[in-house]
Amino acid sequence: MSASTGAPAARGRRELTYAVLLCLAGAGLAFWAATRTWSVELTARGSLPPTRHARTGTDLLPWVSALALVGLAGGGAVLATRGRVRRLLGGLLALLGLGVAAGGGYGLTEAGVSRQWPALVLLGGLVLAAGGLFTALRGGGWPAMGARYERRPAEPAGADGPAVERGTRDAWEALDRGEDPTVR
Repeated sequence: MSASTGAPAARGRRELTYAVLLCLAGAGLAFWAATRTWSVELTARGSLPPTRHARTGTDLLPWVSALALVGLAGGGAVLATRGRVRRLLGGLLALLGLGVAAGGGYGLTEAGVSRQWPALVLLGGLVLAAGGLFTALRGGGWPAMGARYERRPAEPAGADGPAVERGTRDAWEALDRGEDPTVR
């Protein structure tokens, strides 16, 4: 392999790794911060101690954690896609990240809410959006999963009969190809 053919492939793999890590880290941070306690409400009960009602970001804004989970799944899906579909997925991830960031920004404006968790949701959403935008702009030429993960066309059983009769290894290879090894 020459330096001219190896460098772009290595750069593409590196960019793919960075984009996936950005998406997963941003969505993971946002989801984690959304599950933390954002506010505590104390209710007086006369001479009894007040009741304490803790509310997480997920209690206040349930759609933020849902968007973050979709962002986590989309970050993993970047690995399984290629070309135009990957770029479209990157655009979707960028929009998801902006939605998560909007939830964090909304949490920052609410009265009685601690500031650190909504700020981390905002940061996570922006990191997710950056990973999605990077994928949308550059992801079309990145390498895809190897051919060993793709389904191969079925080969005819041939005159030898079913793969089970030919041997155990042939039967397993027939299953890998998606064939029923017991059928002629």
